[in-house]
Amino acid sequence: MKLKAKKISSQIQRELSKIIMNETKNEIVKSLNITACEVTNDLSFAKIFYTYLGDYTKEEIASELEKTSSHFRKMLASKIDIRHTPELIFVFDESIEYGKNIEKLIEKIKEEK
Repeated sequence: MKLKAKKISSQIQRELSKIIMNETKNEIVKSLNITACEVTNDLSFAKIFYTYLGDYTKEEIASELEKTSSHFRKMLASKIDIRHTPELIFVFDESIEYGKNIEKLIEKIKEEK
């Protein structure tokens, strides 16, 4: 990823987190935590990685994000100074669950010794 794309990625992650925390009334969307952002080198797409708290299903959250994606993009456009705001693609971040599974396996191995 080019330097400019990296800077834009961190800006998008920071601003989107603020928008979700401070300017969103939707409780499902408020449960999100933005963990990472990757922008393509041509700045046309931004892949937003997230986790969530609460009793919602991945499907419920994906549905809400699909509905609100264009709204988030408009809000980002007003906060980030770039010519073209990237299209937002939301992706559930599996890394935390993966890490928990690894931890459980390590604990299981320790108990067996």
